[in-house]
Amino acid sequence: MIVIMKPGTQQKEIEKLSDALTAKGVEVNPVIGKNLIILGLVGDTSKLDDTWIEANRNVERVMHVAEPFKKANKMFHPEPSVIDVRGQKIGGDSPLAVIAGPCSIESEAQICGIAEQVKALGANFLRGGAFKPRTSPYAFQGLKYDGLELLMEAREKTGLPIVTEIMSPYDIEVFVKDVDIIQVGARNMQNFELLKELGHTDKPILLKRGLSATIEEWLMSAEYIMSGGNERIILCERGIRTFENYTRNTLDLSAIPAVKKLSHLPVVVDPSHASGKWWMVEPLAKAAVAVGADGLIVEVHNDPANALCDGQQSIKPCVFGELMEEIRGIAKAIGRNIA
Repeated sequence: MIVIMKPGTQQKEIEKLSDALTAKGVEVNPVIGKNLIILGLVGDTSKLDDTWIEANRNVERVMHVAEPFKKANKMFHPEPSVIDVRGQKIGGDSPLAVIAGPCSIESEAQICGIAEQVKALGANFLRGGAFKPRTSPYAFQGLKYDGLELLMEAREKTGLPIVTEIMSPYDIEVFVKDVDIIQVGARNMQNFELLKELGHTDKPILLKRGLSATIEEWLMSAEYIMSGGNERIILCERGIRTFENYTRNTLDLSAIPAVKKLSHLPVVVDPSHASGKWWMVEPLAKAAVAVGADGLIVEVHNDPANALCDGQQSIKPCVFGELMEEIRGIAKAIGRNIA
């Protein structure tokens, strides 16, 4: 539910009505703009009487929100959210965020070498998997805490903020201390207990879309985190499972403008997991920028043929450099820049 206040309503009157609404069991999120003042009500609004609210002389009208997600809803937060990570911004009119690095951290030389290369080529965030969720229990599961230490070492050498995936609520304390953006993978998008715990942190969360999740389910997962108090969410479209088996997944480019219409949260695209084919990364990345993505997360490996994980969808640093040059022109054409 949204309460639209009359222009010029004094702050004390806004606070008075907010207190009265809070007393009825709902959370009030005020949005005070230059020409618009709204109160976004979160919680069980079914027991609220519209006529009681509209009887207040400072209320213009009351509107009901159809979507179940409230905090992620653009109606409650008209301006796009901008997430600041160590001075790098994601969302709004900020330059495109480019997150690059290997699927898995394999050694000190590998992660530090790639970090230096992608930074020189224009990336402003470093990704690397320390804990790896794999379909097969016999596949490489990552270096775990040792991998996290190596990722931190690469950050120390390059200054790039680091992005890595969390698997368990038991690791939250370590990730909050050591990681700049905590990634929630597709398989954990609806791990609600993990999402609830992440809601109690103040770390930026990169929330990947689930394998078969609808846009509403994706945004509701963001709502789980936001309802706990952490509103620093970055959504990531990484392809969904369809009947097509030529590619690893099917990249849903329509999700980007759809999310932009429904939500204020920034959205980035992962063309590597979307296709599972290295030669598709470039065209899909360019398409993602063209439709308005706030950034990209790209798998880059110095030796894809011998990678311990997902080498078939990783591009070499030289190819990444070519991609960066090409997306600069596309970004410029739509009024965006690359840092």
